Amino acid sequence: MEFQDVVRRRRMVRKFTDEPVSEESVQRIMRNAVRGPSAGFSQGQGFLVLRGESLTKFSEMFEWWSGEDAKSAPLVVIPFSAKKVYLDRYAEPDKAFAELTEDRWPVPYWDIDTGMASLLILQTAVDEGLGAVFFGTDRDTWPALREAYGVPEMYTPIGVIAIGHSAEEGISEGASPLRRKRKPHDEMVHWDQWA
Repeated sequence: MEFQDVVRRRRMVRKFTDEPVSEESVQRIMRNAVRGPSAGFSQGQGFLVLRGESLTKFSEMFEWWSGEDAKSAPLVVIPFSAKKVYLDRYAEPDKAFAELTEDRWPVPYWDIDTGMASLLILQTAVDEGLGAVFFGTDRDTWPALREAYGVPEMYTPIGVIAIGHSAEEGISEGASPLRRKRKPHDEMVHWDQWA
């Protein structure tokens, strides 16, 4: 698929068929996930891939903010960011942030880089002919998630991505694009000066 087609076709899919995602597709999705930008090449992301019994356990333990229909997805990827990895990396001699503090960072690049990796997952799913939806998690569930799957404390889930073969034609019922129009290009893109 051409890159522009991937960009145009990417949307949040909330209903999936029962067809499994091929192992080849899963591997390609995850190989691409780790190719995203990483400040200082810190590589402070982690990805929990859930299928089969581990996915069933997740579905039973946690609320799906994307709705019950998304629970039919045969594959879930939970992207995690690790602030400490970035702080440690930038305390190294070639970066020389002497103190291990986030105050030196204008924005949390650990979350931004993990968000970019998440977009690579979504785009690769489209390129594989699959659908996917990214949705948030409840901060109160993070300790239970870490405990259930052995995730180290320093990793923070930035969301959940459900992936599978789409059972929908067009935009999901109830999705925001059905209630709102895309903003005009010139309202969002500013050339040479904001106003």
